Amino acid sequence: MNLWRPDEHEALTDSAWDAEIARRTLAEIVADAERAQADGLWPGHPLDDVREDEHFASLYLGSAGMIWALARLGSSLDCAAALGAALERYRARPDFGAEAHAPSFLMGEVGLLSVAAMTGAPAADRDRLGELVHANREHPTWELMWGSPGTMLAARACGLEDEWRESAELLYGRWDPRTDTWTNDLYGTVQVYLGPAHGTAGGVHALRGFVDDELLRARVTRLVTRTAVREDGLVNWPPIDVPFSEVEDQARVQWCHGAPGLVITLGDLMPLELAIGGAELTWRAGPLRKGPGLCHGTAGNGFAFLRAHQLTGDSVWLERARAFAMHAVEQISRQRAALGRGRYTLWTGDIGVALYLRACLHVDAAFPTIDAI
Repeated sequence: MNLWRPDEHEALTDSAWDAEIARRTLAEIVADAERAQADGLWPGHPLDDVREDEHFASLYLGSAGMIWALARLGSSLDCAAALGAALERYRARPDFGAEAHAPSFLMGEVGLLSVAAMTGAPAADRDRLGELVHANREHPTWELMWGSPGTMLAARACGLEDEWRESAELLYGRWDPRTDTWTNDLYGTVQVYLGPAHGTAGGVHALRGFVDDELLRARVTRLVTRTAVREDGLVNWPPIDVPFSEVEDQARVQWCHGAPGLVITLGDLMPLELAIGGAELTWRAGPLRKGPGLCHGTAGNGFAFLRAHQLTGDSVWLERARAFAMHAVEQISRQRAALGRGRYTLWTGDIGVALYLRACLHVDAAFPTIDAI
C-alpha cells in the first residue's frame, strides 16, 4: 500500500534555516507584488492556467488574496484603494463568468467584502456581505470554498453574529451523526470529501465557537479514527470517505486533500498520535513538486509541522517547518528563473510563501485566512 505518490514530491533542499534569508525573501516577494499591481489587479500566471492579461479579483486566485496578504505583511501599498478597484472590477466582470458565485468566500464577492472590511476600504458594505452570507447558508456544497463554512468564517470575522449563527445552526443540522461528515454536491458530482478545502474538516472548523469543543473532539475523533490509513507509524487519509484501497491512486499529501490539511485544521481535535502520524507522513513524503504555495504546495504542507510543534512543544517540528521554508524559497527561485516573473495569488503563488516565512520566523501555526481573516 502506498500512502502517498512519490512522483508528486521531491527531495528536500539541503539548506540550513537562515532567518536573514527568510526575511530578505519575504521583503522581496512583497516588493515584487507591489510593483506588479495595476489598479488593484495582478497579471495571471500560466501555472494557474490563466493568461497574463486575464485578471481575477477573488480571494483564492486574485486581488483580494493578494491585498489581504500584503496588508498582513505590512505593505506600503494603499490596500484600501486597491481593494476598491478590485471590487469594482469583480462587479463589472465576475471571476469565472457564467459560473460565478458571488456568495463564495474563496471565489466570490464575499472574500472581497471581507478584505474590504479588514483594510477599512470605502467599498466595505456590511449589509451586502450579510445578504450574501444569508443567501449562501444552504449551498449544497457544504464546504469552505463555495459553501456556508466559508461564508461563516467571513461573517464571524466581520462581526455579523446573527448571520454566522444562522448558517452555523443549519450547517450543524446537516452534519450526519452516522458518518460524522457532510455530503458535498460539487462540480456536478456528489461525494463526501474529508479535507478542509472541499470537505468535512472545513465544516468542523467553521463550527468552532458554535459547537462545544468536547463535542467537536468526540465527533472528529470518531471520523479520523475510522478513516485513517496507518502504516509503520505514518497516517494519511483518503480524499473522499471510501476505503483507501479504492482511491489509492488518488492519494494526496496536501493542505486541500490528505494528512497535512487534516492536521492543520483539526490537529487539536484529533488523537495526538494521529496528528503526529500525519505530520510525520508529510515529512517523509517531502516537499511538493507542484510548487511552493499554500493550497497544494510546500508552504501549505509546512504548516502541519508548525501545528505539530504547537501541539507538542517539540523543537524538531519547528526545525522541519523551517526546512520546508528554505525549500519553498528555492522553489520560488526556480519558478522565477524558468518563467521570468512572480506568481501573484495567495493560495498558489509567492505571497503565500511570504506568509509562511513570517509564520516560521514568529513560530505561528495560524493558517492564512482560515484561522484569521
